[in-house]
Amino acid sequence: MTYNFIDNAIASATSPPPFDIPCLRFVEASLALAHSQISKGPVKPKFGGTLCGVYLLEEKIEGGNGAFTKYIHNMDYEPTMSVGMNGYDIAEFLVFTQHVQYCKTGGLVIISDYQGSRTLLTDPQILTDPSVGGGADVFSEGNLESTVALFEKHHECNRFCKWPGFGLKQFGSPVTSSHESSAL
Repeated sequence: MTYNFIDNAIASATSPPPFDIPCLRFVEASLALAHSQISKGPVKPKFGGTLCGVYLLEEKIEGGNGAFTKYIHNMDYEPTMSVGMNGYDIAEFLVFTQHVQYCKTGGLVIISDYQGSRTLLTDPQILTDPSVGGGADVFSEGNLESTVALFEKHHECNRFCKWPGFGLKQFGSPVTSSHESSAL
């Protein structure tokens, strides 16, 4: 959703953005099911016994020391690191992706708890507005609904959010985009 939004905005903009767009994705993942063996006599064991384990397998995030970074914590609206630190550019972009997600879902959903390398992300948390679950426990205890409910008040727009080609409504400051009337 976010990269489609970016691609469409850049394609229709009068000039390219004054920054590079990081290329990120979530790791590939799958489930592995382990079953007990059923053996009948001296013949080969047959499989299909009781399910005895379920394992989540994820693509390995390569890299040495410092390759794995927590970019945005579950309860925060801003990067976990300071301006100028290694990874800040990625974290700033991920804050922008939350802005796009918030707008594209009508203020109902954002992804948070961003962590991983400079190209691969893992273990995100889906956060929803309180209206989404109707009182049910949606996406477990990590779904801090108040984070979405207070997004407009606490999100601080950055250079990605403020680029006129994206036409995003500005949050977190009294200054709004000239594209606010056509904002998402």
